[in-house]
Amino acid sequence: MPERVYADWNATAPLRPQARDAMMAVFGPAVNPSSVHTEGRAARRIVDDARAQVAALVGATPQQVVFTGGGTEANALALSPALQPAGAKGQVFQRLVVSAVEHPSVMSGGRFAKDAIVEVPVTGDGVIDLDALDAVLAQGPRALVSVMLANNETGVVQPISQVAAKVHQHGGLLHVDAVQAAGKIAIDINALGADVYTITAHKLGGPQGVGALILCQDVGLDPLVVGGGQERGRRPGTESVAAIAGFGAAAAEAAKLAATSSMRARRDRLEAELLAKTPGAVVVGQMAPERLPNTTLIAVPGLKGETAVIALDLAGLAVSSGSACSSGKVASSHVLHAMGLDPDLARGAVRLTLGWTTTEVDLDILLGAWNKVVPSLLRGQSGIAA
Repeated sequence: MPERVYADWNATAPLRPQARDAMMAVFGPAVNPSSVHTEGRAARRIVDDARAQVAALVGATPQQVVFTGGGTEANALALSPALQPAGAKGQVFQRLVVSAVEHPSVMSGGRFAKDAIVEVPVTGDGVIDLDALDAVLAQGPRALVSVMLANNETGVVQPISQVAAKVHQHGGLLHVDAVQAAGKIAIDINALGADVYTITAHKLGGPQGVGALILCQDVGLDPLVVGGGQERGRRPGTESVAAIAGFGAAAAEAAKLAATSSMRARRDRLEAELLAKTPGAVVVGQMAPERLPNTTLIAVPGLKGETAVIALDLAGLAVSSGSACSSGKVASSHVLHAMGLDPDLARGAVRLTLGWTTTEVDLDILLGAWNKVVPSLLRGQSGIAA
């Protein structure tokens, strides 16, 4: 068996040792944080400590954090016509405005009707067209707007502060899906200026099945389910104390951002060598003003992305042909379509994403496998022998 290299960190990150330790400490004792006895209060302290750790990751206060079952649930909780500032009784949003490169959990519209969703185009670099956004918002009526901070496929970072200014100028609220950005770049929600943010644990080294909605003002949330007062009535149901503890520990480690500069250097080395060895290949979004420091989406003419993923897996590489949420679906990427990428190139897109444990040796192995498998596939061979 070839030595394996994990290069699919945007799909999920390995569990950090600190998160595992925090979770193991919770398993065993009785931990219902809604109980008033000694055991219940101990569980509540664990949740409160984790809430503070998650808040610190993005420059929030603990009171602004609402724990959920993950990023997709947090997005669905936020994307409601009833999302309004406190005191705006009886007002609802009639439109949801999204960029054309959002995650499927946002593109689906949450609790908005399909005909209420308006897409705003992006440039060829994958950045939202601010003039088009302004024109859409000017048409009225007031809108809830959702724009991701960083794209899961390309790593392109959006100009959220500029988006927020336009949204507020037109009387709307801005939700930001920061799932891919959290832990990879520094986030200060106060500087960015949006109203609601989504993050999740497993993208930054925490467990799967827990996320958070960060509220920058006192907004009225319409719960997805009813029947309990947890999370101040915004997300009923007994909290998963162990998962939340792991989330907090992972957030505390991710906040250090110790590996960002070295990760960017490794990404740049990876891209330079891939382009040098792969004729006609392009790195999608490379000319955008800012990208995540760990993300490379390389598109190769004549290559079939899904076939390349299988062949590279056999050669010891864990990579993706796009978003992990689309795994198993042989379909073109809506992100690449929105960016206007040539369909032949789009079919040959492979995403390689690095993490805090990726080493130069890992890159050597990755590049060696790529330089065997991809030319073989392009020559029409199966690539299995590689």
